[in-house]
Amino acid sequence: MKIIYNRLIPVGKRYYAINLFGVLFAKGPCNRTIITHEKIHTAQMKELGYLFFYLAYVVEWLIRVIQYRGLHKGYLNISFEKEAYCNQSDSGYPGRRRHYSFVSYY
Repeated sequence: MKIIYNRLIPVGKRYYAINLFGVLFAKGPCNRTIITHEKIHTAQMKELGYLFFYLAYVVEWLIRVIQYRGLHKGYLNISFEKEAYCNQSDSGYPGRRRHYSFVSYY
């Protein structure tokens, strides 16, 4: 996974790293947990295709924001994020992950 360190992306104080089209943008060094989390997102992107992944991500985020009445709570309850957060401490997970595993987190 290519990692680009910079201060501009991701925007905001709450977020340390963001995966855009399989490239990780980070504000500083990334530990194994962050890298595993982002590798899971890369696998999700490849399964759905990058553009459809982002479309599905934004649509689900909007639904979750309304459902949970908050931007961050909405983010934490997106199925893609739930899969990534639940498995980010297992560095072997991306290699044995089943296709479309995020569906079980709806």
